[in-house]
Amino acid sequence: MDLKTILIHNNVVTSQQYEEALGTANQLHSDIMDIIISKGYISEDTLGEIIGKTMGVPYINLTKKEINPDILKILPKDVSIEKKVIPFEKTPYSLKIGMVNPTDLRAIEFVKKGTGYNVEIYYITEKQFRDLLKRYTTGIREEFQTIIEKHVNESKQAIGNGKGDDNIGLPIIKMVDLILENAITEEASDIHMESLEYESIIRYRVDGVLHDVVTIPKDVYIPVIARIKILANLKIDEHRLPQDGRFKININDQQISFRVSIIPTFYGEKIVMRLLEDSARKFNLSDLGLSERDLETVSYNIKRPNGMILVTGPTGSGKSTTLYTILSILNTPEVNINTVEDPIEYSMPRVNQMQVNPPIGLTFASGLRAFLRQDPNIIMVGEIRDSETADIAVNAAMTGHLVLSTLHTNDSAGAIPRLIDMHIEPFLIASTLNIVVAQRLVRKLCTSCKKPLSLDNDSKKTLVELFKNEIQMGSKNVIKIIDENEFFQPVGCPQCNNGYKGRIGIYEVLEVTPKVKELITGKANAGEIMEEAIKNGLTLMKEDGLRKAKLGITSIEEVLRVTKE
Repeated sequence: MDLKTILIHNNVVTSQQYEEALGTANQLHSDIMDIIISKGYISEDTLGEIIGKTMGVPYINLTKKEINPDILKILPKDVSIEKKVIPFEKTPYSLKIGMVNPTDLRAIEFVKKGTGYNVEIYYITEKQFRDLLKRYTTGIREEFQTIIEKHVNESKQAIGNGKGDDNIGLPIIKMVDLILENAITEEASDIHMESLEYESIIRYRVDGVLHDVVTIPKDVYIPVIARIKILANLKIDEHRLPQDGRFKININDQQISFRVSIIPTFYGEKIVMRLLEDSARKFNLSDLGLSERDLETVSYNIKRPNGMILVTGPTGSGKSTTLYTILSILNTPEVNINTVEDPIEYSMPRVNQMQVNPPIGLTFASGLRAFLRQDPNIIMVGEIRDSETADIAVNAAMTGHLVLSTLHTNDSAGAIPRLIDMHIEPFLIASTLNIVVAQRLVRKLCTSCKKPLSLDNDSKKTLVELFKNEIQMGSKNVIKIIDENEFFQPVGCPQCNNGYKGRIGIYEVLEVTPKVKELITGKANAGEIMEEAIKNGLTLMKEDGLRKAKLGITSIEEVLRVTKE
């Protein structure tokens, strides 16, 4: 019995709901069960019980169960990934395993022969399997140490040859593979590899925060750098100049692109690798965390045929994700979309994407100017950095194009004086700017371990002081939210990183209403514009974060961390 039949037979979904969920899953390159659960048709555990019963095996939720690392080691991680099997408990004669597909008789027989145990089979969901793979990462230090101790001499010889992939040595290739695979499993956004005086350190950025993973000897780090240079098609013998490259690998049925940046430092070369999915993820705007009011404002303005939409915030605040989400909504056969980016982070079908190349004269401004001769409907400029780009973008918005771009400002109203600093006339800004979305990313509290937090009177007073600017600017809900005293705090468990798992945006959406247009034309300052926007319903970014803290999505500390100036 296939999944569709199981779900319809048990009245989980209708045939139409299943087909809609399947279409969404195909668009997002996601598992259909994840979509069905996210739409609220059924809980994960109830769905697991139904499928397990149909397959004739018991269902178990292993994400809530402690698993001895020694039991995990019974099956190597690569075998676990290939067969989608997790060992979780054993007796002297049998091994309990969770399987995504309990009907895979070849996998069962493989585990029996490979381990020497009889097996007891349980059904686990695909999502739980992905989460459980993270349990293997706790042994990365031991795995690294084994490679280093066993093969350090071979590694030294390999770097001495240093002319190609064959000379790097299998231990180093395995070590680099382990670094990359572990980063994907931990859902890292970046890998940092840094050379210190006597050793080298590898760090991952997970949910916006860097943490140490492992240290390795300097004489092993050197061939690791050489291996990465080979993957990224860079010069192995260049150690004095910065280098940039890119490569793709397939891991765990995912195609991941790694953008590589190498710079020379005092103690050796430093590498930063950004992990990018090979194709853009297709979000709904609501998935980004926009409030109901902000969602309506953004949805209305992106459907306008012309004008300018700006997204502001520091590096790493999710601006690109917001722009790509808007593009994925606008990307229909009826429109011509062109982008000029630095770099192209995701490839999008039916979108004409151009990579800037300043050494040959291909800048944001020249690329944007060329696009205007390509009959575009929608243009995305990766960033407005200078007066020339700003001038062309504004003129494109005036002549019937919808222009999307980013600026580095702290809040939404700050985009207007920033454009004026680039010598754009206020009346042109007023006539072309539709909305400005300012944003930050906050870590989400782990739903498995977060716990309620009650503030005493002193803590409330401190919190009011920390939100003083928002209160003085006319934010209506800050005091009310603090007085309601409904917050949560991180704890920490095997399913998360110190009490947090994943990230979500906090936003400030400034709509350029007729009154705001008047203020811009009259050369009002950012504070005056913000006051008018608040009267018209704008929610300040810190207030949006406080609201999400009240809902248990994030913590107060996290909101204050990302919004501090």
